[in-house]
Amino acid sequence: MTKLIFKPAHELATMIKNREVTSVEVTQAFLDRIHAIDDHVKAFITVTDESALEQAKQADEEIAAGNYKGYLHGMPVAIKDTYMTEDIRSTSGSGLFKDYIPDVTSTPVKNIIEAGGVMLGKLNMHALGPGSAGFNPFFGHTRNPFDLNHIVGGSSGGSGAALAAGMAPIVTGTDMWGSLRVPAAMNGVYGFKPTYGLLSSANNIPTSETHDSTGPMARHVEDLAMLLTVMSSYDPQDHNSLKDVDRPDYTRNLDKGIDGLKIGIPTYYKKGLDDEVARLFNHSLEKLQESGAEITEFDMPELEVTQFAGQVTPIAEAGANYFDELKNQPENIAKDVRAYLMAGSVVTGQQYVRAQKARRLQALAWNEAFKEYDVILGPTIPIQTPAFRSEDQLPEQAIDVVKAVQPFTVPGNMTGLPVISLPMGLDKDGLPTGMQFFGRPLSEERLLQIAKAWENTQPITYDSIVV
Repeated sequence: MTKLIFKPAHELATMIKNREVTSVEVTQAFLDRIHAIDDHVKAFITVTDESALEQAKQADEEIAAGNYKGYLHGMPVAIKDTYMTEDIRSTSGSGLFKDYIPDVTSTPVKNIIEAGGVMLGKLNMHALGPGSAGFNPFFGHTRNPFDLNHIVGGSSGGSGAALAAGMAPIVTGTDMWGSLRVPAAMNGVYGFKPTYGLLSSANNIPTSETHDSTGPMARHVEDLAMLLTVMSSYDPQDHNSLKDVDRPDYTRNLDKGIDGLKIGIPTYYKKGLDDEVARLFNHSLEKLQESGAEITEFDMPELEVTQFAGQVTPIAEAGANYFDELKNQPENIAKDVRAYLMAGSVVTGQQYVRAQKARRLQALAWNEAFKEYDVILGPTIPIQTPAFRSEDQLPEQAIDVVKAVQPFTVPGNMTGLPVISLPMGLDKDGLPTGMQFFGRPLSEERLLQIAKAWENTQPITYDSIVV
């Protein structure tokens, strides 16, 4: 059954629906893959073999009885460990929650289970969330399937690694300052941070309420659209949840193409790129133009406030959320995260207000840009995927990675805009990197169509993974 693990989820869905293969067989294939390689990758914190096979058996029985629920029915899914799951340990990758068993389930996960999804387990992540490297001193550092000596990005590092290594066909992530898009880029997969409030964040272990977004990750765009469709819903438990908005089936109309698409690239996103990132990005622009897109560079000076406003807001909110834990249980908080929480706990009211004004100014600038361009494009990250430093240097490396990547990703969190990260290919060292499209609010359908047109150029394969 090894051939099943790299099949696109939408093909598996058809096979399960038509009973060409059972959900139990597919689920067992992924569980076998996890147990065969995850000691090396450390993408999972908890693997739920028994309940996964029970859910798969139930799905097979329902499908055999003619009660097919839709394309996630019988589909294995892996869940980032910041999503609470009733009666299943939910740690947020932290020593603070190492034994936490919630009595509630996050709404997006509940939607997945109600749609017939099969939960393989809970995915590793940068400890507690505020980090872009994927380091975890409590449950192990996740390693990149393309080269185990390199990092995976974070905080949704386990999510990206599980996909690239064939341990799950679709997964969930979250995004606070690029936490979903950074590992999507470093692991060569697709990651979607939707419009703020389109998906619920209720019953997720919080970091920064005004920045946090839940979202899907996948190896294929149609699979991403499937998962986004199911995860998305209005949730009265989440006071930021969007109520009266259209939530279509995002798998429809994926083949619209990009002929005539007007793409704007802020000059901000061309600065400070590693040579290999610049090479791959420029090559990607050529391919987009060959597909009919019109590309223009322009200035957006408001992006220069990103470093200040994009850090003050989330660390202040995280510092407030974990003020007592920082004082009483510092040993259960990773050193780099501890530094952010300490900094956040002393952010002044004046600094926080200045950050909100900067966010507003930047949001207005993006609105103006969308009067001229259909979408805005830039590299997801400006750096090549780094190798691990020595263990004692990892806290410092974690902070260095945030400093490098956050200015490129956090504008999407500051403004609440939908942003999708797409793989650009492999650099000269055989490691992936990505680019990201920013869209108008609630333009998820169009962003997926753009992503599908890009996927048709076959930007990446997983033939060179080392596990």
